[in-house]
Amino acid sequence: MSDEPNVLLVILDSVRAQNLSAYGHVNETTPFLDSFATERATLYEQARSPGARSVTSHASIFSGLHVEEHGIVSAGHRLDPSASIFTQLREDGYSTGVFTENDWLTAVDVGLRDGFDKIVGARNVPFPGAVNPHEFVSNEGRGQYMEFLKLALGSDAPLRSLANGVATKLQSDYKRFLPDSVRASTPADVYVDSLLDWTDHQDGPWAACLNLMDAHIPYEPMPEYDQWGGSEASSLQASFEDQKWDFNGGHRPWWQKKAVESLYDGAIRQMDAELERLISALEQRGELDDTLLVITSDHGEGFGERSDVRPGVRVAEHGVAIHDCLLHVPLIVRYPGQTESHRVDRPASLVEFPRVVDRVRDGDQQTDGFCPDGPVIATAVGLDEPLQERASAYVEDLSPWTATSRAVFEDDGEGVRKYCTNRDRAATVASRDAQTSYKIADDGAEHVDRAFESIAELDVKTAGEDFDDLDDGTYQRLEDLGYV
Repeated sequence: MSDEPNVLLVILDSVRAQNLSAYGHVNETTPFLDSFATERATLYEQARSPGARSVTSHASIFSGLHVEEHGIVSAGHRLDPSASIFTQLREDGYSTGVFTENDWLTAVDVGLRDGFDKIVGARNVPFPGAVNPHEFVSNEGRGQYMEFLKLALGSDAPLRSLANGVATKLQSDYKRFLPDSVRASTPADVYVDSLLDWTDHQDGPWAACLNLMDAHIPYEPMPEYDQWGGSEASSLQASFEDQKWDFNGGHRPWWQKKAVESLYDGAIRQMDAELERLISALEQRGELDDTLLVITSDHGEGFGERSDVRPGVRVAEHGVAIHDCLLHVPLIVRYPGQTESHRVDRPASLVEFPRVVDRVRDGDQQTDGFCPDGPVIATAVGLDEPLQERASAYVEDLSPWTATSRAVFEDDGEGVRKYCTNRDRAATVASRDAQTSYKIADDGAEHVDRAFESIAELDVKTAGEDFDDLDDGTYQRLEDLGYV
């Protein structure tokens, strides 16, 4: 094994532990991860995400800071790049790369992309080698079509660049008229291929983040993995105007949101197949034993679960809720050279990722490295202004979604006890495993107050981009993903 281990952080975006067969789900969504965790990895039974939105959770995972310590909750904020573990690894001589369709990591300047030498972002264009409108950033912001045309016509591949522009415009403004094969986001195999190609050309240690978006809305698994949904579920999903507010606003019955969970399962199965291909390739190269491999998620997903602390509110998609369907995430880790499997049932936090990296680099490979000494905490921030504007078209009273919710997770001897608050309401929830979570009391605020009393915002945040300064492709993708 080399002196410095490689670091590979795989984030299965929007995947909750509840829907992995490795965590007891009835559908066999993760046959590869099932065997991988059973034979030679560490599975954390009770891992929690630090937040319920992509930008907040990624900032915490990269920095090792809680959401209320870094304060990065929208495009208007920017994390000091020096706070990222990937920046630190790059300064220590690592080659670093990020491979994802998630614009929070590649296109929006919230400080997360700064730690990477290699950035592979949105690729769902006909000709990836030509000018990609999703990666086109004009100093004047959105709507600079003439600037894009000049860049495309002056490039080495003008016709292909223009075709990319036409395809992007169709996907943005006329998506409902396009066939599924065109409308679908770029699947996991594209980014796995990019990562494998990049790592194959590295001479020294490397550190990478692979974020796979297949299970993010819309759920569009390829036919061979669409084992539980089918054409009826796909047609139903295509009829949704908005995956979240259609339901929270009472415009659609909740059974329809539950019905498309079948497509979500297929998307998870699709990513599991790509994880098998990725890990097999690393093993064949002899790199797996030299790599700290962390497979997890930034947050989960809601399909109509009833809120524990907001009466009458149910969880659709993700965002502001503190429900375990959003916070209980998979965490499967293979430490360098690990040959035996382990299962950890203590509460674990993704905020520990940078410290785990540091300890592994120092030769310490504790199998419970993601379990902090103190309580595990999480914060779900309320809707920011762009999202309030979007939601107001569907919901008259936004008060249930504008307050910040907080949660504390503690070991109770039989599982995890969660204490959570939202405004003046509180709840205590028992979580026995990924499949079993239920409220047991309408109290617990004192536990939350005690855990958060020492949490204060640190000086790691500066002003970021305004949404109006984003290029057309990035803005449209954020809108399609439900972020604006």
